[in-house]
Amino acid sequence: MDLHHGRGYIYSIQYHVVWCVKYRRKVLTPDIEMSLLEILHNISRDNNFSILEANTDCDHVHLLIDCSPQNYIPDIMKALKGVSARMLFKIHGDEIRRQLWGGHLWNPSYFVATVSENTQQQIVEYIRRQKEK
Repeated sequence: MDLHHGRGYIYSIQYHVVWCVKYRRKVLTPDIEMSLLEILHNISRDNNFSILEANTDCDHVHLLIDCSPQNYIPDIMKALKGVSARMLFKIHGDEIRRQLWGGHLWNPSYFVATVSENTQQQIVEYIRRQKEK
């Protein structure tokens, strides 16, 4: 677990976040997944946080993110889900619209949990094993 230095403080903040495709439709094909992961990494760079680990299954996304105390989780999630949905509809719109309607890709809910140095490796392994069911 890396320590980061701010002006007058030291921090290490990681979150495990998960969100699902609307109606749990299995739309995250290998092509869409590849585009999605690239988009998510671009979003993280643009919003000053890091994605330490990322994986998907056919109907949901798992990320381990590292951020600063200035990052606000609802803003991070809004950026990740909103921008990725817009970009994926641009790139893979026809394929996604076959299973989804109404212009929504993601379920509005999400899961978030803090990660400690004691649980970080367990979370990383869990995320990596998503497709092994």
